[in-house]
Formats: sequence, structure tokens, C-alpha cells
Amino acid sequence: MKRKLLTVSLLAATMLWAGCSGNGTQSAQTQSSASVEMGCPNPVIWSDVPDMSMLRVGDTYYMTSTTMHLNPGVPVMRSKDLSNWEIVSYCYDKLGDMDETMLLNGKNTYGKGSWASCIRYVGGKFVVSTFDQVTDKTYFFTTDNVESGKWERKEFAPSLHDHTVVFEDDGKVYMINGNGKLFIRELLPDLSGVKPDTEKVLIENGGQPAGDQLMLNAEGSQMFKINGKYYLINICWPRGGMRTVVCHRADNLFGPYEGRVVFQDKGVAQGGLVDTPDGRWFAYLFGDRGGVGRIPFIVPVEWKDGWPVFGVDGKVPDTLALPKSKGLIPGIVDSDDFSGDQPKLVWQWNHNPVNSLWSLSERQGFLRLKTDRIDEIFTQSRNMLTQRTFGPKCSGSVCLDASHLNDGDIAGIALLAGQYAYVGIKKNGNKNTIIMVDNMPEGEPDNSWPPKSGVAHEVESVDFEGDVVYLKASCDFSRIPDDSMIGSHGKDEAELYYSTDGKDWKHIGHTFKMVYKLDHFMGQRFALFYYSTKKAGGYADFDWYKVE
Repeated sequence: MKRKLLTVSLLAATMLWAGCSGNGTQSAQTQSSASVEMGCPNPVIWSDVPDMSMLRVGDTYYMTSTTMHLNPGVPVMRSKDLSNWEIVSYCYDKLGDMDETMLLNGKNTYGKGSWASCIRYVGGKFVVSTFDQVTDKTYFFTTDNVESGKWERKEFAPSLHDHTVVFEDDGKVYMINGNGKLFIRELLPDLSGVKPDTEKVLIENGGQPAGDQLMLNAEGSQMFKINGKYYLINICWPRGGMRTVVCHRADNLFGPYEGRVVFQDKGVAQGGLVDTPDGRWFAYLFGDRGGVGRIPFIVPVEWKDGWPVFGVDGKVPDTLALPKSKGLIPGIVDSDDFSGDQPKLVWQWNHNPVNSLWSLSERQGFLRLKTDRIDEIFTQSRNMLTQRTFGPKCSGSVCLDASHLNDGDIAGIALLAGQYAYVGIKKNGNKNTIIMVDNMPEGEPDNSWPPKSGVAHEVESVDFEGDVVYLKASCDFSRIPDDSMIGSHGKDEAELYYSTDGKDWKHIGHTFKMVYKLDHFMGQRFALFYYSTKKAGGYADFDWYKVE
């Protein structure tokens, strides 16, 4: 694909880089109106959408999120009301072919890959930036139509972690990032790199407003220019406390800055500010919620003495004066009959796909996965097609034709994370076996942190006659109230099933405990998979996938 250069004239054009066009004085209490049905539940997306960056263009909101090791990468989501979201495109197909991204030679990029992004709207174009720890590069993607998916790409070294981008009225562009000590750098006008000798310390100790005892100093920078003032939002984590939102403000981009804590409730933090066409203000933040991942919350914001005041009486509200959510199906997750020429936008591949080893056309209406090598480790097998799990309860089921599996081949549906489980069909000689496998530690549940995973083992196997089988994974992320600092914890349990007719489901194995681990740094994902343990060259056909 040819990619045009982002010209200097674009950056010198009229800029709306913060996506905040209100007057900054509207009270969050004036949220109700005759045209708005109150009662949108919070969180607005009970699924893994962390490190959000958001803006409004006219009456439409756009949001990007962390991708990690999945491809295509950096999803762009769209909403008209802050409640109902849909994925409309991705910024890239892949960032590079290397052993880590291709699952070669025992390497992978789990828990690394592409992290927090930043979305801006500049001179009629959307500009999204991100970074990647494996390629050690910073990336810019530009388009005038997010639905088209045609993104121009720029990249440069090094990888600048958790950055935010500032487009100034004089055409200059700056990037801010850091951990504790926050830096600012001027970028080259065409976004192809950092302008030499421009790095400066912007704030010496970003977490200082939250105290001196921090287990995580300020990071996750997001900058906004509102009513002529600059507002830099960061998170930090005081020892013995919870993730906390800190705001610094200044009259000049280069300071001096004054800071204060602006929010501390239930560990909901990290994000930024967005306004509505009628002048209301909200903060978009996320909270760590166990096995389902890091999930988005919306929090009302009032302005007092030029400072944003987050929350309702300092708390995350359970409901919002926004239109009720219609659910995450089909905008964030969805069923698929595999009748298209590409997987639906809700799907992402685990690492870079090998395109010669999957097809939606070789058998019409089926997803065909093929193998060309032997794999001994489930998480190192290629071409897993994944999408999010979601709360409070969900299930993913699939119809699988395993008639062309070779001896030792395994295909099925998994709950993919550092601690994983799957139900699948395994070929043993000329016989088929339904198996449930997980890598939970055997014995008593592991309550340590970080949680430890055990060795993958077959929990149960059942002889199966025939080649077509129905498989299902059901998840329960329901909240259980407790006295912890985040207010509740999740049940985070899954059950696996199989069926010969898609109606009469039989339970297999035991209850699988879903946990969130930093080795994958991602919530549980439904994953359709196929890999060979003895002989490569077979294939598995998935007829349909259904999410409920």
C-alpha cells in the first residue's frame, strides 16, 4: 500500500488536537434533558479496553486503545453518545515481521507489543500515535476517514512510552512522556522523528501531589488545552492506596505547572477529558477488574476555579445520565458465520498471522485454519483468531469440522491468557477425543500475587465418534461485594462444554479460574485455534462462532 507523506502544511492548518471544544464551565449536575434517557450503567464497556485515548469531532466521539500482541492493531472505536461503541477500523495490520511477532524460535511478544495510543484531530485528519517495545519504535498513523482503514504511517526510534502529543497553533508539535520525571520533546514537522536537542524536563516529579510514598510514579500522560490553559493528566499509585488521578495545569505549555490529586476511587484511573456538544464534561478512565481485564468507566466532571473535579461526590457513579447501552454486540464483540472475505473487525489475531495458513474462501462459509509446523506449547501456536470476553456473563460457542485433522492435531475454542483453558478435539491415531486442558496450578487455588500458572495438563478426555463437534466456553465475571479498596472482586470462573448436536451440552473438566497476569497483560480472550503436535499439513474448519 502506498502511503502519502504528512506535509508541513497539514500541521500548520487549523488544529483541534484536544477534541475539547466546550467552555469548560458547565456543571456535571446539569446532565439530564428531555432527549436523554438516564441510566447508562457504569462501566460503559465491561470488557478489556485499556489505556483509552478519546476525542470528539462534531457530534461523534472516537476512541483508541491498547493492542499489545494482537493484530490488526490500535482499534479505533466510534460512538454518538459515549455509551454505545463500535469498532470501525484499525491503524495497522502489523508493525513488523520478527521472531517475537511471528512466534518463531520460541519467542513471543506477550505482555509487550503496542501499548497506549494517542488520538488527535488536526486539519481535517485523524492522527494516532503509539509505541512498541519489541520494535523499539514510535509510530504515527494518519487518515482523513477512519472508516476507510487507509492509514499513512510514519515511524522512528526510540519507543517513547505512554506519550501524549500536542499540536500547537504555530505549527509546532510536541510529545510528552515519562515515569515520575515527565519530559517534553519537539517533533519534526512531518512527524518522522524527534527534533535534535529539544528534550527538556517538564515536571520533575509528576506524582508528588499524591505524596512521597509511591509504588508507581506518574505515567500515562494525556495533555489537553482548554480555555487557553494546559492540563496534563497522569496516574500514580501511593503505597497502601490505589491508582490515583493527578492533574497539573499551566498557562504555558512549558510551565511552570501546579498539580493536585483530582480523583481517587475504586482504583479507577488513567485517561483524560472529553466534552459533549451541549457543554457537559466527562473523564474517561479504566479500572482493573480481574480476569475480564481493564475496563472503561465514564465519570462526570465539574469545573471549579479552573480545575476539573472528577466524580459524583468524589465517587464513580453506578449509572450515568447518558443513553442506555444497547450492549457490546455487535460493536465490540460479535458472532460470525465466516461468510465474508475477511474476519469481522471484532476479531484480532494472536501475534502476526501467517496468511497462507488461514482462509475464508477455500470452503465457503467456513474459517479454515492450517498448519505447517509442529508446536509443543499451546501459546506458541500460530493463527489463533481471538476476540474479547465481557461481563457480567458471556459465552462463546463454535461448530468445528475436524475431519481433516492429522494424528496429534488439536483444534477448538480457548480462553486465552497467561493462565488459559481450552476445550477441543484431539486426533489420536484414527480416533477422536474431546479434551479439556488448562494450566492452572494443581491442588489448592493460587491466591498469591502475581498468580502463578502450572503446567498444561488434560483435566478430562472423552472418546468421540464423528468429526463435527460443538464446543462452548462460558464465563462469569459477576462482581462480588467485599471491603477491598476497589469495592468488589469478580467471580472470574469459566466452564467448558461440548455437544454432538449444538443443543444438548455436556460439561467437561472442572471450573477454570480466570486471572489477570502481567505475562500477557490482557483480559481473557475467546480464541479459535488449531495446531499440530506430531505431523503438520492438516486443517480444521470452523463453521460458525456465536457469542452470547
